Amino acid sequence: MARELSLARGTDQAVVKITCPSLEVAEKIALALVEKRAAACVNIIPGVTSVYQWQGKICRDSETLLLVKTTMAKGDEVLAVLAAEHPYEVPEAIWTRVEQGSQSYLDWITKAVAGF
Repeated sequence: MARELSLARGTDQAVVKITCPSLEVAEKIALALVEKRAAACVNIIPGVTSVYQWQGKICRDSETLLLVKTTMAKGDEVLAVLAAEHPYEVPEAIWTRVEQGSQSYLDWITKAVAGF
C-alpha cells in the first residue's frame, strides 16, 4: 500500500545519544524515558565500542547505545531520568535537532511525548 509522505523542515524534534554500560541499564533507562513521556521511542543498540579519555587514561569499553526520539522541550525530563537511573559519573547526553524528517513521524513524536 503506497502512501503519501511529506517532509518537515526546521523541526522541534531531536535525537539524543546516550551510552550505557550494559543492556540492562539501557533497557531500564529506555523504559523510564518512554513511561514518563520524556521520549516517544528509544532504540537500544548493543555492542558498541567506545574509546575515550577518562581521568588521564585511554579507556576502551563495550557499551550499549540509546537513540532517543523526543522534542527539544523534553530536555530537562530526559536529564532527570539520567540523573536518577544512569550509573556513570558523567553520562553522555548529546542532542541533535532534527532538521528534516517525515512529517507524520515527527508529528507522532510530538503527540507521544505530549500524551495525546
